Amino acid sequence: MSYSNSIIFGPIPSRRFGISLGIDLSPSKKQCNFDCLYCELEAAKTVDKMTEYPSVNEVISEIKRSFEKHSKIDVITLTANGEPTLYPYLNELIDEIDKIKGDTKTLILSNGSTIYDEKIYNALLKIDTVKLSLDCVSQKCFKKLDRNHEGIDINKIIKSMISFRKDTKNIFVLEVLFVKTLNDKEDEIEALYDAIKKINPHRVDIGTIDRPPAYKVKPVDFELLEKVANTFAGINVNIAFKNRPKSTQNFDENEIISMLRRRPLTKEDIENIFDDKSKIILENLVKSGVVSVVDSSGLIFYKIL
Repeated sequence: MSYSNSIIFGPIPSRRFGISLGIDLSPSKKQCNFDCLYCELEAAKTVDKMTEYPSVNEVISEIKRSFEKHSKIDVITLTANGEPTLYPYLNELIDEIDKIKGDTKTLILSNGSTIYDEKIYNALLKIDTVKLSLDCVSQKCFKKLDRNHEGIDINKIIKSMISFRKDTKNIFVLEVLFVKTLNDKEDEIEALYDAIKKINPHRVDIGTIDRPPAYKVKPVDFELLEKVANTFAGINVNIAFKNRPKSTQNFDENEIISMLRRRPLTKEDIENIFDDKSKIILENLVKSGVVSVVDSSGLIFYKIL
């Protein structure tokens, strides 16, 4: 079977990663070891390996063809109609991409379930940005929300994420997707915070359902995400929320410093909550060295180091 017409999607602009060339490592059907309630793909029985997939040569040929057609590609994004780390030749594929990518970065979007497999762990260390999901910390919530394949252990995932952050020389991003009545309870949020503090990723993206889900579940509101962001003190948290409300206010210097000590704010946060006078105060704090501006894998954060 030839997959050449369905492997590539894009390039498309990504708000967080620039111009992205998507690579679908499971173009023919959904092959995933999760059947998440919120998945935008149709419900499907979980699997622990792919049975249909393009060859490494097919993928590389399509990337080369895209490079010839498009002069600007910032990132090659490895994803799948399912879970990309189930692709059996992931390590070999990454090595071959590295030979042709030039200045283009590599990114993988994974559910994080296979990170305690040593072979996959080592392959992920070669990727410029690794973005993994962590929706729940308790096994009960994990099983109910992510509907994982038998044998996947959330505690082993968290333990390996902690090790991975220490071992990687690249960017490690976590993503948490909140679903109403499932992982939005106080105890689960606290458990997530405790785990994320130990993992210490470069950034955490938090969001909720914004596309039709596979099952009848509902999104949380922006207020809950904002509450979570404030709970995750000291962590670079990005709130990914379509049509987020804008409510600018005036803050003095002490209020801005106190706010940034609690948690770093993104450039988007500043645009949504700071009035013009507050922005001027913030810029003066940056110029004086009190506040630092940090680029975390394409997202600008204001923080106090």
